[in-house]
Amino acid sequence: MVRGDEPATEKALSEYLTLIERRAAGEPVARMVGEKEFWGLTFKIGPDTLVPRPDSECIVEAALEVVPDKAAPLRILDLGTGTGCLLLALLSELPNARGVGIDISGGALDVARANAASLELGARAMFARGNWTEGIEGPFDIIISNPPYIPAGDIDALMTDVREHDPLRALDGGADGLDCYRIILKQAPALLAEGGHVVLETAPDLYAELSEMVRAAPHWRTLELINDLASRARGMRFAKNDLAL
Repeated sequence: MVRGDEPATEKALSEYLTLIERRAAGEPVARMVGEKEFWGLTFKIGPDTLVPRPDSECIVEAALEVVPDKAAPLRILDLGTGTGCLLLALLSELPNARGVGIDISGGALDVARANAASLELGARAMFARGNWTEGIEGPFDIIISNPPYIPAGDIDALMTDVREHDPLRALDGGADGLDCYRIILKQAPALLAEGGHVVLETAPDLYAELSEMVRAAPHWRTLELINDLASRARGMRFAKNDLAL
Protein backbone atom coordinates (compact mmCIF):
# COMPACT_ATOMS: atom_id res chain seq x y z
CA MET A 1 0.00 0.00 0.00
CA VAL A 2 2.85 2.42 0.73
CA ARG A 3 4.51 1.53 -2.60
CA GLY A 4 1.43 1.38 -4.79
CA ASP A 5 3.21 2.77 -7.85
CA GLU A 6 5.78 -0.05 -7.82
CA PRO A 7 4.69 -3.33 -9.44
CA ALA A 8 5.29 -6.37 -7.23
CA THR A 9 7.95 -8.76 -8.45
CA GLU A 10 7.17 -12.43 -8.91
CA LYS A 11 9.44 -13.20 -5.97
CA ALA A 12 7.67 -10.71 -3.68
CA LEU A 13 4.26 -12.00 -4.75
CA SER A 14 5.27 -15.61 -4.11
CA GLU A 15 6.62 -14.76 -0.66
CA TYR A 16 3.49 -12.75 0.16
CA LEU A 17 1.14 -15.57 -0.84
CA THR A 18 3.19 -18.01 1.22
CA LEU A 19 2.77 -15.78 4.27
CA ILE A 20 -0.97 -15.57 3.63
CA GLU A 21 -1.18 -19.36 3.48
CA ARG A 22 0.76 -19.70 6.73
CA ARG A 23 -1.49 -17.21 8.49
CA ALA A 24 -4.62 -18.88 7.11
CA ALA A 25 -3.34 -22.15 8.59
CA GLY A 26 -3.22 -20.53 12.03
CA GLU A 27 0.40 -19.48 12.38
CA PRO A 28 0.65 -16.26 14.42
CA VAL A 29 2.00 -13.18 12.66
CA ALA A 30 4.65 -12.82 15.38
CA ARG A 31 6.01 -16.27 14.57
CA MET A 32 6.19 -15.42 10.88
CA VAL A 33 8.15 -12.23 11.45
CA GLY A 34 10.13 -13.64 14.40
CA GLU A 35 9.46 -10.86 16.89
CA LYS A 36 6.78 -9.21 19.04
CA GLU A 37 6.39 -5.85 20.75
CA PHE A 38 5.94 -5.91 24.53
CA TRP A 39 6.13 -3.00 26.99
CA GLY A 40 7.22 -0.78 24.10
CA LEU A 41 10.21 -3.05 23.46
CA THR A 42 10.87 -5.46 20.60
CA PHE A 43 11.44 -9.08 21.59
CA LYS A 44 12.73 -11.86 19.39
CA ILE A 45 10.80 -15.10 19.73
CA GLY A 46 11.61 -18.70 18.87
CA PRO A 47 10.08 -22.18 18.74
CA ASP A 48 10.94 -22.71 22.43
CA THR A 49 9.23 -19.54 23.67
CA LEU A 50 5.73 -18.23 24.00
CA VAL A 51 4.76 -15.09 22.12
CA PRO A 52 4.66 -12.18 24.62
CA ARG A 53 1.06 -11.06 25.03
CA PRO A 54 -0.32 -7.64 25.94
CA ASP A 55 -2.19 -8.99 28.97
CA SER A 56 1.13 -9.90 30.58
CA GLU A 57 2.02 -6.22 30.78
CA CYS A 58 -0.29 -5.96 33.80
CA ILE A 59 2.11 -8.28 35.63
CA VAL A 60 4.98 -5.89 34.97
CA GLU A 61 2.83 -2.96 36.15
CA ALA A 62 1.94 -4.80 39.34
CA ALA A 63 5.60 -5.45 40.11
CA LEU A 64 6.54 -1.82 39.52
CA GLU A 65 3.77 -0.62 41.84
CA VAL A 66 5.53 -2.08 44.89
CA VAL A 67 8.88 -0.44 44.13
CA PRO A 68 9.01 2.83 46.12
CA ASP A 69 12.41 3.81 44.77
CA LYS A 70 12.93 3.06 41.09
CA ALA A 71 16.66 3.82 41.47
CA ALA A 72 17.19 1.15 44.15
CA PRO A 73 19.65 -1.70 43.45
CA LEU A 74 16.95 -4.38 43.41
CA ARG A 75 17.36 -8.07 42.63
CA ILE A 76 14.72 -9.73 40.46
CA LEU A 77 14.10 -13.43 39.79
CA ASP A 78 12.06 -14.49 36.76
CA LEU A 79 11.00 -18.14 36.84
CA GLY A 80 10.23 -19.69 33.46
CA THR A 81 11.64 -16.64 31.70
CA GLY A 82 10.97 -17.65 28.06
CA THR A 83 11.82 -14.64 25.90
CA GLY A 84 12.85 -12.75 29.04
CA CYS A 85 10.09 -10.20 28.41
CA LEU A 86 8.94 -9.83 32.02
CA LEU A 87 12.43 -9.51 33.47
CA LEU A 88 13.77 -7.24 30.72
CA ALA A 89 10.71 -4.98 30.83
CA LEU A 90 11.31 -4.49 34.56
CA LEU A 91 15.02 -3.83 34.07
CA SER A 92 14.18 -1.22 31.44
CA GLU A 93 12.26 0.69 34.13
CA LEU A 94 14.64 0.04 37.04
CA PRO A 95 18.07 1.33 35.99
CA ASN A 96 20.02 -0.07 38.94
CA ALA A 97 18.24 -3.42 39.24
CA ARG A 98 19.75 -6.74 38.25
CA GLY A 99 17.92 -9.90 37.38
CA VAL A 100 18.17 -13.63 36.91
CA GLY A 101 15.98 -15.48 34.42
CA ILE A 102 15.56 -19.24 34.84
CA ASP A 103 14.20 -21.61 32.21
CA ILE A 104 14.42 -25.34 31.64
CA SER A 105 14.74 -24.82 27.88
CA GLY A 106 18.14 -24.04 26.45
CA GLY A 107 16.52 -22.71 23.28
CA ALA A 108 14.43 -20.25 25.26
CA LEU A 109 17.51 -19.05 27.14
CA ASP A 110 19.31 -18.38 23.86
CA VAL A 111 16.41 -16.16 22.81
CA ALA A 112 16.32 -14.38 26.18
CA ARG A 113 20.06 -13.65 26.03
CA ALA A 114 19.70 -12.30 22.50
CA ASN A 115 16.87 -10.05 23.65
CA ALA A 116 18.90 -8.76 26.59
CA ALA A 117 21.76 -7.94 24.25
CA SER A 118 19.59 -6.19 21.65
CA LEU A 119 17.92 -4.11 24.38
CA GLU A 120 21.33 -3.26 25.88
CA LEU A 121 20.37 -4.89 29.17
CA GLY A 122 22.78 -7.81 29.03
CA ALA A 123 25.07 -6.36 31.68
CA ARG A 124 22.26 -6.50 34.24
CA ALA A 125 20.51 -9.73 33.21
CA MET A 126 21.80 -13.24 33.73
CA PHE A 127 20.04 -16.29 32.33
CA ALA A 128 20.56 -19.84 33.54
CA ARG A 129 19.09 -23.24 32.85
CA GLY A 130 17.29 -24.75 35.79
CA ASN A 131 14.20 -26.40 37.23
CA TRP A 132 12.38 -23.54 38.96
CA THR A 133 14.35 -22.47 42.05
CA GLU A 134 16.70 -25.42 42.39
CA GLY A 135 20.24 -24.25 43.11
CA ILE A 136 19.30 -20.56 43.27
CA GLU A 137 20.49 -18.34 46.10
CA GLY A 138 18.54 -15.26 47.20
CA PRO A 139 17.46 -12.95 48.45
CA PHE A 140 15.39 -11.32 45.69
CA ASP A 141 13.23 -8.25 46.04
CA ILE A 142 10.83 -9.34 43.29
CA ILE A 143 10.04 -12.87 42.14
CA ILE A 144 7.98 -12.84 38.98
CA SER A 145 6.65 -15.66 36.83
CA ASN A 146 4.28 -16.57 34.03
CA PRO A 147 4.39 -20.35 34.48
CA PRO A 148 2.59 -23.01 32.43
CA TYR A 149 -1.03 -23.01 33.61
CA ILE A 150 -3.17 -24.75 31.00
CA PRO A 151 -4.74 -27.95 32.39
CA ALA A 152 -3.35 -30.86 30.38
CA GLY A 153 -6.82 -31.98 29.32
CA ASP A 154 -7.63 -28.56 27.86
CA ILE A 155 -4.67 -28.24 25.52
CA ASP A 156 -6.29 -29.99 22.56
CA ALA A 157 -9.15 -27.47 22.67
CA LEU A 158 -6.90 -24.39 22.46
CA MET A 159 -6.91 -22.13 19.43
CA THR A 160 -4.76 -23.35 16.54
CA ASP A 161 -2.24 -20.51 16.87
CA VAL A 162 -1.52 -21.62 20.44
CA ARG A 163 -1.98 -25.40 20.22
CA GLU A 164 0.07 -25.87 17.06
CA HIS A 165 2.74 -23.21 17.49
CA ASP A 166 3.44 -22.57 21.19
CA PRO A 167 5.81 -25.01 22.94
CA LEU A 168 3.85 -27.62 24.91
CA ARG A 169 6.27 -27.40 27.82
CA ALA A 170 5.36 -23.73 28.27
CA LEU A 171 1.62 -24.49 28.28
CA ASP A 172 1.06 -27.70 30.25
CA GLY A 173 0.34 -26.94 33.89
CA GLY A 174 -0.55 -30.49 34.88
CA ALA A 175 -3.94 -32.05 35.52
CA ASP A 176 -5.47 -28.94 37.10
CA GLY A 177 -3.12 -26.30 35.71
CA LEU A 178 -1.65 -25.58 39.14
CA ASP A 179 1.41 -27.84 39.31
CA CYS A 180 3.96 -25.06 38.77
CA TYR A 181 2.29 -22.77 41.29
CA ARG A 182 2.57 -25.44 43.96
CA ILE A 183 6.32 -25.56 43.39
CA ILE A 184 6.73 -21.78 43.40
CA LEU A 185 4.59 -21.26 46.52
CA LYS A 186 6.66 -23.85 48.38
CA GLN A 187 10.11 -22.75 47.26
CA ALA A 188 9.84 -18.98 46.95
CA PRO A 189 9.72 -17.99 50.67
CA ALA A 190 13.36 -18.94 51.20
CA LEU A 191 14.43 -16.71 48.30
CA LEU A 192 12.36 -13.60 48.98
CA ALA A 193 13.94 -10.61 50.69
CA GLU A 194 12.25 -8.87 53.60
CA GLY A 195 9.63 -6.56 52.13
CA GLY A 196 9.80 -8.34 48.79
CA HIS A 197 6.90 -9.47 46.63
CA VAL A 198 5.94 -12.39 44.41
CA VAL A 199 3.98 -11.51 41.26
CA LEU A 200 2.40 -14.37 39.31
CA GLU A 201 0.42 -14.50 36.11
CA THR A 202 -2.43 -17.00 35.86
CA ALA A 203 -5.65 -17.69 33.96
CA PRO A 204 -8.94 -16.09 35.04
CA ASP A 205 -10.58 -19.45 35.69
CA LEU A 206 -7.71 -20.57 37.95
CA TYR A 207 -7.58 -17.46 40.11
CA ALA A 208 -10.09 -18.56 42.77
CA GLU A 209 -8.40 -21.90 43.42
CA LEU A 210 -4.92 -20.41 43.30
CA SER A 211 -5.86 -17.64 45.73
CA GLU A 212 -7.16 -20.28 48.15
CA MET A 213 -3.81 -22.07 47.90
CA VAL A 214 -2.00 -18.85 48.81
CA ARG A 215 -4.33 -18.09 51.72
CA ALA A 216 -3.98 -21.64 53.05
CA ALA A 217 -0.18 -21.49 53.07
CA PRO A 218 1.45 -20.11 56.25
CA HIS A 219 4.16 -18.25 54.34
CA TRP A 220 2.17 -15.57 52.54
CA ARG A 221 0.17 -12.40 53.16
CA THR A 222 -1.20 -9.37 51.27
CA LEU A 223 -2.87 -11.28 48.48
CA GLU A 224 -3.82 -8.80 45.75
CA LEU A 225 -5.72 -9.38 42.52
CA ILE A 226 -4.21 -8.23 39.22
CA ASN A 227 -6.70 -7.55 36.42
CA ASP A 228 -5.83 -7.67 32.74
CA LEU A 229 -6.88 -5.30 29.96
CA ALA A 230 -10.36 -6.85 29.86
CA SER A 231 -10.76 -6.60 33.67
CA ARG A 232 -10.31 -10.36 34.09
CA ALA A 233 -8.31 -11.89 36.92
CA ARG A 234 -4.91 -12.31 35.29
CA GLY A 235 -2.58 -12.61 38.26
CA MET A 236 -1.81 -11.99 41.89
CA ARG A 237 0.76 -10.25 44.06
CA PHE A 238 1.69 -11.21 47.59
CA ALA A 239 4.40 -10.83 50.22
CA LYS A 240 6.05 -13.09 52.76
CA ASN A 241 4.55 -13.50 56.19
CA ASP A 242 7.76 -13.41 58.21
CA LEU A 243 5.94 -14.37 61.43
CA ALA A 244 5.04 -17.74 59.93
CA LEU A 245 8.59 -18.73 59.04
